[in-house]
Amino acid sequence: MDERRAAGYPFIPTDVIPPIVERAEGCTLVFSGGREVIDAGGGAVAVNIGHGRSEVADAMAAGARRVSYAIPPWVTEDRIALVELLRDRWLPPELSRVGLVSGGSESVDTAIRLAFTHFGALGQPDRWKVIGREVSYHGTTMASLSVSGHRARRQGFEGVLTDHPKMPVADAEALEKIIDLEDPATVAAVIAEPVIGAAAGALVPPDDWWTDVRAICDNHGILLIADEVMTGFGRTGRRFGINHWGVVPDILVGGKGLSGGYAPLGGVYATEKVVEPIAAAGRGLMFFTFSASPGACAAGIAALGILDDEDLVTASATKGETFLARLRAIEAHPHVSEVRGLGLMLGVELVADKATGAPYLPDGGMAARVVAEALERGVWVYPAGDGTAPDALLIGPPFTITEEEMDTVVTVVGEAITEVCGD
Repeated sequence: MDERRAAGYPFIPTDVIPPIVERAEGCTLVFSGGREVIDAGGGAVAVNIGHGRSEVADAMAAGARRVSYAIPPWVTEDRIALVELLRDRWLPPELSRVGLVSGGSESVDTAIRLAFTHFGALGQPDRWKVIGREVSYHGTTMASLSVSGHRARRQGFEGVLTDHPKMPVADAEALEKIIDLEDPATVAAVIAEPVIGAAAGALVPPDDWWTDVRAICDNHGILLIADEVMTGFGRTGRRFGINHWGVVPDILVGGKGLSGGYAPLGGVYATEKVVEPIAAAGRGLMFFTFSASPGACAAGIAALGILDDEDLVTASATKGETFLARLRAIEAHPHVSEVRGLGLMLGVELVADKATGAPYLPDGGMAARVVAEALERGVWVYPAGDGTAPDALLIGPPFTITEEEMDTVVTVVGEAITEVCGD
């Protein structure tokens, strides 16, 4: 492709010509001119089964041929087949209600509306607050940004975002205090990522955090929402990230890995307890126009089939342990404070001063600069950190990554950190 054409693609004008991806296979992106790049970020931590799966493309085409479009409340074969597959093979049995949307932000937005509608149907409309974490990211709609703590992505919208309360990242006792301060009768839900992704770079909570939060929500009649947009469908080495702590939320949301990155697809999964009052009150929940697109649902069925048939969730767990062990070598770098993660959701935290733990200044953009340097060297990883949490690199490759590719990623990331941050 001519670079002049590529330069016309960005919505916001820029002097930087975006990368031109001509094709992709496995864990490899082929850029214009034939340059190969290892996709160690899984795009935006979305690609789990690997690029170039013709069976998924074929399934999408077949689904679109059967039904190009039908309004979301109607049933098609691909829609009901995906719902049945999720219930039978993937979701905890308690999460029996399945709603399909077009992606992660829509999933979270819908979950928030679902929580409000639940309490409205119970005659408790004053329950409108959703407590998120100070360091978090839940999507780019106004509702999902409102419950997010990602300072950089909220910037410029603060005046119009709803002022939902925020809790510390890993302090369940502080959550109890916030609920008491806000008045439990005004709190609808608590939302959290099992492992914090874009805002912090694969930050894993303390072992007892999720069970404590579940108990606190139960004590106050508050719904618990698990944001599994990034962690779901095998990313952390379990079917869902929350499974590491044996907790079942009232609402779980997912996206990204549900279709393996092949199609816009997300899901909202809830207990009967959440939806029964809504049904009894004769209320509904409005859909998005392209929710449950038949072609996207077909892609989801195919992607989930590959994850199961090739045991890729187990691969995520075992390869994640191998990858994490190899990345530990980077932890010796004077500007790396920690290497961490679960499964193939791994993070490398960057600091200005390792001895004191002092982070880089928020406007320094160090994670983005390291990512750009690594890309020049043939590896894509995802920048993380939000101006509150330190700069970090988020590594989330397809579950088909090889050990040779892991070694290349470790080498290139280490070189990029040295080049940008010094030694």
